[in-house]
Amino acid sequence: MFKSTLLISCAVLPVAVAAQEAIPTIEAVGISPVPGGEIDRDKVPSNVLTIPGTDLAPTKTPSLLDGMVQSIPFVSLSDQSGNAFQRNLDYRGFSASPVPGTPQGIAVYQNGSRINEAFGDVVNWDLIPEMAIARMTLMPNNPLFGLNATGGAMSIEMKNGFTYQGNEAVLRGGSYGRISAGAQSGYQKDNFSAYVAGDTTYDGGWRDFSSSSQIRRMYVDLGAKGDETEFHVSFTGADNKLGGTVATPIEMLNRRWSSVYTWPQTTHLQLAFLQASGKWAPTDTLTLQGNAYFRAYRAAHVDANGSDAQPCDVGGPLDGQLCIGDGVTALNQNVPVFNTLPANSALGEIDRNTTNSNSYGGSLQATSTAQLFEHDNHFVVGTSIDRGHTNFQSSSELGTVDQNFFVTGTGVFIDQPLADLAPVNLGTNNTYVGVYLTDTFDITSQLSFTAGGRYNFAQINLQDLTGANPLLTSQNQFQRFNPVVGLTYKITPNVSAYAGYSEANRAPTPLELGCSDPAIPCQIDNFLLADPPLKQVVSHTIEGGLRGEFSGGGGASAELVTKAPKKADAVADSGWRLRWGLSLFRTENSDDIVNIASQVPGHGFFQNAGTTLRQGVEAKVDLSWNRWTAYANYTFIDATYQSFITLSSPNNPAADPLTGTINVVPGDHIPGIPAQRFKAGAEYQITDAWKLGADLNVVGSQYLIHDDSNLNAKVPAYWVVNMHSSYQVTKNVEIFGLVQNLFNQHYYSAGTFFSTAGLNNSTPGGANLFTFNDPRTFLPGTPLAVYAGIRATF
Repeated sequence: MFKSTLLISCAVLPVAVAAQEAIPTIEAVGISPVPGGEIDRDKVPSNVLTIPGTDLAPTKTPSLLDGMVQSIPFVSLSDQSGNAFQRNLDYRGFSASPVPGTPQGIAVYQNGSRINEAFGDVVNWDLIPEMAIARMTLMPNNPLFGLNATGGAMSIEMKNGFTYQGNEAVLRGGSYGRISAGAQSGYQKDNFSAYVAGDTTYDGGWRDFSSSSQIRRMYVDLGAKGDETEFHVSFTGADNKLGGTVATPIEMLNRRWSSVYTWPQTTHLQLAFLQASGKWAPTDTLTLQGNAYFRAYRAAHVDANGSDAQPCDVGGPLDGQLCIGDGVTALNQNVPVFNTLPANSALGEIDRNTTNSNSYGGSLQATSTAQLFEHDNHFVVGTSIDRGHTNFQSSSELGTVDQNFFVTGTGVFIDQPLADLAPVNLGTNNTYVGVYLTDTFDITSQLSFTAGGRYNFAQINLQDLTGANPLLTSQNQFQRFNPVVGLTYKITPNVSAYAGYSEANRAPTPLELGCSDPAIPCQIDNFLLADPPLKQVVSHTIEGGLRGEFSGGGGASAELVTKAPKKADAVADSGWRLRWGLSLFRTENSDDIVNIASQVPGHGFFQNAGTTLRQGVEAKVDLSWNRWTAYANYTFIDATYQSFITLSSPNNPAADPLTGTINVVPGDHIPGIPAQRFKAGAEYQITDAWKLGADLNVVGSQYLIHDDSNLNAKVPAYWVVNMHSSYQVTKNVEIFGLVQNLFNQHYYSAGTFFSTAGLNNSTPGGANLFTFNDPRTFLPGTPLAVYAGIRATF
């Protein structure tokens, strides 16, 4: 359930409190990338959302992403990888995704350092040990967070020995062979602190033949502070092996829900992330903050697919060999590949890519809370630089497909630029520089005005390292100043109104720039579902809303507190608190970048798609009363194209049969974005030791990916109920249980199209194998899963 972190609390005075007196909490939230620039949430002109790390406790949720969806209103998950640890986090029609090729519209920071990876701006949620998270803040309508903040920004603050002391260990296991263990320890002595956390998880997967996943992560923080200073050094490490079984033809899913199509699919991610941060407060109103980081990221992906490989034409110049794309184009431009495969073998390929990135950078920031013209004022100014060096390689190995759709490599590699399929070896260097400032001035005690902005500069250089594609080598530069302005007004001590306008930009990633030619599509992970220059994406956001808090009851007199403290606690527990919010937003993207399907299986490219619009409403309510806590929130998103464009969608049944294209007109909805989302949940403390809770997640229908003209049936809406329960056996030992998808709903999280023609036959003139009738392919949702565990503190 969404709960706010109380950072500044009101003292309990030794006097009686009126039964209906409302004492509003004062919550400070970060408004800039580097921690230290916090301000009262009621002075932020946007629908900022914050949760404490306790909302991600293993007693309530099985993973970080599940915990975020359960605790943060208005966010949801979508799936392109078929792995529970690698889903997309979606917000207002934008995504922070671990899948390369997904347009990234959310900037993500860990302890003030940008963690969108250097090559594709991807966000690997599985690399973050959730046990070590202290707080998460989701900030829309704020360009201070730099590139990719077109839809918003997520700031993640990690624990340290000053904020967490003690020891904890957790052991959990359950369905599909999952077993996980984790521990954390925090220590402080005088002005020094230490914190360490680590966890490991094994999951066998629920799909047929799915590869298992293994998560191994750690986080360490060492700190020191004085009266005016504080310094930390931290390290995040991870080595994760992830199995995936992606979209499967609907005809197969109708026969068996756990079936898979063309496998294996595996991903291996490794991370070494070193950070240093410092803070100096020379006066009561001035604070200086800074950080620096080095991030080494390695990703290796294996994906089995169908192939355009086929026997060369009988009687033709290449008779007896293997061709690709047609019967006269050699499979390999350098060496002949003779057809020695067994007769009637189904042809496939194993596509592989690796990404090796080293990135580094840092930020400097100053925060002043000194009064201006005898009015309260909050001023933040800062600068940042991020540099990345990446080597990206990809290759395709010819394979054969058996009756279970397992693809076995033959040792023959495809190298034919004429068929748009050749090895890639690309070097990239990107430099991102930003300068930002914001000022919040209290015009009156109720009315606050905010103005600021950020200048972004991006230099992205690409170098073809094969020597075979010199046109891939390029130098690209993007720059823009993005303003922000807003007002907040405290209507009553418990109700505030806000309105704001901002702009943000997203530079094309090195991956998008290197894969923008329709004639040379790329093999990238995003196209498991299925170099002209690119312009940068610019967003224009208008937002306004109301938020409030009411509380009452629970008052206890000073006499009762003194004479009967236990009874006073019971009286206090009988109080209630209601927090609510309502927001309207409208974000228009110019020159939006979309991924486009290619005629080549498993490949695609990027192009600018004119103007897109995402607008909607957000509403939430949270209630705490006696032994009850409950929440509900609703999101409506109208995500549409606003330009006339023609897109390639070759397997779409509504596409032009000659060109494989579709025509998109203004008002057509962007695929993969459900218009309606509703979440609700409640938890009841049955006894002092026993808690029981349930959560409902409803997701509306959505168009299939690559159905941008909206001429096919939608992916159906679905709903899922999850439950959790915990029992405090002793002061230090707690047992708990989790149930995911309680009613075992069969639903699709996403869908797209594939070729029904089946797989090519190794026999010349032989009919295609494994043909289908329905071109729709879907990602099935995880069925019923049950987990149980034990947590100990000491």
